[in-house]
Amino acid sequence: MRYNAQIVKQNLIIIYKEKMMKIPGPDNSLSQSAKTVQDALAKKGLSFKVVELATSTRTANEAAATIGCEVAQIIKSLVFRTKETHKPVLVLASGVNRVNEKMIEKEIKEKIVKADATFTKDVTGFAIGGVPPIGHKQVIVTLIDEDLLKFEELWAAAGTPNAVFNLHSTDLNRLTDGKIISIK
Repeated sequence: MRYNAQIVKQNLIIIYKEKMMKIPGPDNSLSQSAKTVQDALAKKGLSFKVVELATSTRTANEAAATIGCEVAQIIKSLVFRTKETHKPVLVLASGVNRVNEKMIEKEIKEKIVKADATFTKDVTGFAIGGVPPIGHKQVIVTLIDEDLLKFEELWAAAGTPNAVFNLHSTDLNRLTDGKIISIK
C-alpha cells in the first residue's frame, strides 16, 4: 500500500501539534543529538526538519505507529562491525526487512558481526534506537536497502529514540553517499 505524501505530511502535522509535540526547552531548541542531525542535514543543503516526539520511535514498528506510515517506510539504521579489521558498516534497511548478513559480507568482502552498544556509540555518536543515516563521528561505509527506493517518502531516526525526520527516497543515496544493494 502506498501513501499520498501530502496526506502523510498532514497527519504528521496533526500528530505533532495535537498530542505528540515535545515541550521545547527555554530556547525552543532540539536536544543536542537531534540538533547534530539537523546540522548535518543543513550541511548537505537539505531542508528536512527534525522533530522530537513525545512517543518512542526506537523501533520500526513504534515509529510507524507514531508517524502514521507503513513500517516499510521506516529506515532502520543497523551498525555492524567487520570481524577482522573492526571497521563499522551501516546498513540502512526498510523497516520490514531482515538483513541477510551473507549479502553484506559478499558486498564488503569481509565477515561481519552485529555491533554492540559501545561500538555503535563510539563510531556514530548516537545510541542504538536513535542512530540516524547521517551525522556520524566518523565516515562509515553505508549500504542502502534497495527496497527503500520503492517509496516516495521515508522516515529516519534523528539522534534520539524520539526524534525523526522525513526525506524523499531519491535523496537517500546523495545524503549518505551509500551504495544501493539487495540486503535480503
